[in-house]
Amino acid sequence: MADRIRVLIVDDIPETRDHLTKLLGFESDIEVVGAAASGAEALDLAVALTPAVVLMDINMPDMDGIATTELLATRVPTAAVIMMSVQGEADYLRRSMLAGAREFLVKPFSSDELTASIRQVYERERDKQSRIAVRPVTDGAAAAAAAADSEPGEPGAIVAVFSPKGGVGRTTIAVNLAVAAHQELGLKVCLVDASLQFGDVGVLLNLNPKNKSIADLMPELEGGGEPESLDTFVINHSSGIHVLLAPPVPEMAELVTTQALRRVLEALRMHHDVVLVDCTSSFNDATLGVLDAADLVLTVLSLEITSIKNMRLFLEVADQLGYGRDKVKLILNRADSTLGIRVADVEHSIGRKVDHTIVSDGRSVVYALNRGIPFVLSNRETQVSQDIIRLATSIAGPQEATADDRKVAPRKSLFAWRQS
Repeated sequence: MADRIRVLIVDDIPETRDHLTKLLGFESDIEVVGAAASGAEALDLAVALTPAVVLMDINMPDMDGIATTELLATRVPTAAVIMMSVQGEADYLRRSMLAGAREFLVKPFSSDELTASIRQVYERERDKQSRIAVRPVTDGAAAAAAAADSEPGEPGAIVAVFSPKGGVGRTTIAVNLAVAAHQELGLKVCLVDASLQFGDVGVLLNLNPKNKSIADLMPELEGGGEPESLDTFVINHSSGIHVLLAPPVPEMAELVTTQALRRVLEALRMHHDVVLVDCTSSFNDATLGVLDAADLVLTVLSLEITSIKNMRLFLEVADQLGYGRDKVKLILNRADSTLGIRVADVEHSIGRKVDHTIVSDGRSVVYALNRGIPFVLSNRETQVSQDIIRLATSIAGPQEATADDRKVAPRKSLFAWRQS
């Protein structure tokens, strides 16, 4: 018989605990291993019983479900939380997901809803753990993991997300891709907002701290200095990714030099598996510096004639700058939109195949944007989330580039080739 799903029930109402226990007792593949009446008791039982899934009530007197979930993520990271609440407001969902919950059920829910959620969350977490387990582990793994945050290892990959035209969903893709790479693949990810004048990464992640942006690093980088205080300005987002925000006001963008930006990216790659950079849509020195430094450039376009035209021009420039096809990948967003242009038309126009497609799902995407929660967290089962997860899986491979591979010839001036 296959392993049963070990479930811990956390609710301060005895009748609810008993009802859920009896309800799940009819399921042959689910085993209730314990029940807790408070957040503190839940933490103790979770450590002792190591459940695969925790059914967590959001409203409890001593420690609410959100605070308990945050602590549970550090004490029993393999336990996936399904939050339960009589209130289905967006704020409750947002706070639950940011605390680390994998699913949100509004009471009263049916038996089918409950068991389906448990099985889906369990399979999702098991798949994630199997992906992580593929990477080799040594006898000193525990010590290595403890030192990973402070000691650099193999350099990670710099992945630039770029589009030669705005309005195609570039930042939305970058944010969700970063979260998916961490949540689904177990990669250590830093998301950098290199749209220095009008960066939106902070908005999409519900972050708005003062004095925590790349601009605050610039004083110590003057004169060729190193970003020794980098950790101070990198934000730990509740999804598990690290974030380095763009300057809070447009006029501060000019403080960030191209050389300084590249030194920051090189420093970040020493402590992360992936450094994902959201680039602005304009060709400026900072953007070109990021594209040059990147191991992989994900270029985003949509089924619009202006987007296709700009992409064709960008690919011409990329070719002249020496970017190979292995470095530049084409991402077609809203690929199923019925706008009279087919994917085959796009490929014929730009002269190469589209590498990845992402479907259109305006309702899920806009709803997630307005709440400040990436849709790969709040709506993982939707097709748009699955497309992002597949994209994250595909970019997990190109991280084997060596230092020699990253050495490229000095770049010409962007438009110098037109006179040659």
